[in-house]
Amino acid sequence: MSMSEPDVGLRDRLVDVGVALVAREGAQALTLREIARRAGVSHGAPRRYFPTHLELLSAIARRGFAALGERATGVIGDGTASPRAQLTALGRVYLEFALDNSGMYELMFRHDLLESGHLGLRGTSLPLFGVLVDLVGRARPDLDARLVAGTLWANLHGVAQLWRWGSLQLATGADDFAPLLRSVLDAHLGPEAAV
Repeated sequence: MSMSEPDVGLRDRLVDVGVALVAREGAQALTLREIARRAGVSHGAPRRYFPTHLELLSAIARRGFAALGERATGVIGDGTASPRAQLTALGRVYLEFALDNSGMYELMFRHDLLESGHLGLRGTSLPLFGVLVDLVGRARPDLDARLVAGTLWANLHGVAQLWRWGSLQLATGADDFAPLLRSVLDAHLGPEAAV
């Protein structure tokens, strides 16, 4: 066993504990001290692997982006479905992930983590946005795909947040976000063509 193996094991364990903690108690529970306590190490131990709190939070958030990316890849499949159908599936997965993993979702989109370029989180999050841009470009080649994908993502993010708070259900009377997702796609891509 090399000297680095225990380091990798503890580093991964700290991230695992953080992922479990954010799932149970939300992003506000992710303190270095609490993660260390639950990992069974001294409160200074995480600093050997994560010199700053943001670096540990970033490593935890990367796990969220990986999970969301896997789900997205799973629903897009081999890419033979129409771009609109793939965007619908991707939107549904995004909303389901946000609602099922609210603590992780909140952590993933924290501005301070994304803004810290040296933490590498942008490199983890941007490929998924690239998929969105590609699908929008294929669905509507006449539009600025990057701009439309950005506003579409912002709209989905808003739907997720407002749905989580119960505001959209109250305002629209909807008991499922599917009609809202259709409306978002229609607003950004135009109405779906009749088949």
